[in-house]
Amino acid sequence: MITNIGTILIVDDDLLNRIVLSTYLEEEGHIIEMAEDGQQALKMLHAQPFDVVLLDLIMPEMDGYQVLEQMKADNLLRHIPVIVISALDEMDSVIQCIEMGAMDYLPKPFNPVLLRARLNASLAAKRLRDHEQAYLQAIKREMELGRKIQTDFLPRELPQPAGWEIAVSFRSALEVSGDFYDAFILPDGQVGLIIADICGKGVGAALFMALIRSLIRFFTEQVGADVFKVIPLTNNYIVRHHQYQKRMFATIIFGVLDTETGIMTYINAGHHPPIMIQSDGAKESSVPVNPGLGMFPDSEFSTQQLHFGAGDILLTYTDGITEAFSPTREFYSTERLMATLQQTAPTAAAMLQRIEASVEAHILDAPPSDDMTMLAIRRVSIEEVGQTASLSCAN
Repeated sequence: MITNIGTILIVDDDLLNRIVLSTYLEEEGHIIEMAEDGQQALKMLHAQPFDVVLLDLIMPEMDGYQVLEQMKADNLLRHIPVIVISALDEMDSVIQCIEMGAMDYLPKPFNPVLLRARLNASLAAKRLRDHEQAYLQAIKREMELGRKIQTDFLPRELPQPAGWEIAVSFRSALEVSGDFYDAFILPDGQVGLIIADICGKGVGAALFMALIRSLIRFFTEQVGADVFKVIPLTNNYIVRHHQYQKRMFATIIFGVLDTETGIMTYINAGHHPPIMIQSDGAKESSVPVNPGLGMFPDSEFSTQQLHFGAGDILLTYTDGITEAFSPTREFYSTERLMATLQQTAPTAAAMLQRIEASVEAHILDAPPSDDMTMLAIRRVSIEEVGQTASLSCAN
């Protein structure tokens, strides 16, 4: 007796062939269903699950070729093994069916030993694929759970201080991301701003992202007024406790925005320089001299400053933007980004939408090659502040 027991659909317009096959297979312990033509077979295949189809080729109305063609074109049916039933003089037809996707063939008259062997092989292939699909579905559920958990690490709302606009664009290449951003109000009323990119993708990068984000938030609460100690403290913790992850580090911009003066003081740890978009065009800030976060112990991190004028927008981004591939594997590039930014926008959100549209036009239907994150800060113009105040008074 065979150990693989399955539900088998016999498709044959010859009643005697159906009876002979079903009698033998039921004695072997299989569950048997029968169809006398192709149309009936397809209806049954959509109505209940089958493990193997024994398919005759020569049938009226819809023959075996048509049944096989429709099965292989249907995502729900294409993975069911098909054993073609054929006469010994129909070898050309058998080859054609194998090329169309049939798994095996069974010559007439039926040989019980050969039938058992080929049915066993088909059932084993079906069981293996079923296990693979169940495993992949379990991984998919776990990844989706990971995505939901990771989303909780990102701010649900961005602070919008009076006279300022903060906007974000975030697109993950996979279910989980190695990019992250943050914006929060510090105890002294200034705004903390973060954008970071973990070296790598997938689950490892996502876990590393969660660690760094949690460390930064924790140290921010501990250091008080000397907020820029946060970066060296985080760096040393990672180097000290996660040396096994020598190939994993983060590039990061950690900034503190004084909303009164319009000055943002920031540390750039190996990240792309931020871009300031003003009325006369876009300009990159100076290239950072600081190493990435988690690369070396006791690294020193110098600060830089930027000053916002009314209507100015500061853009920070991860390399998924400039390294987005077109279908011909051409980078979007810093040059294209700078060209897109040469005109200012009425809002930070509008600026991000313009960039998104430009990148989408470049990549077309190519899959994302990396996570893409942008964080934009805009100082509202005096005219806008006046308009807002007038509306408030009118209300």
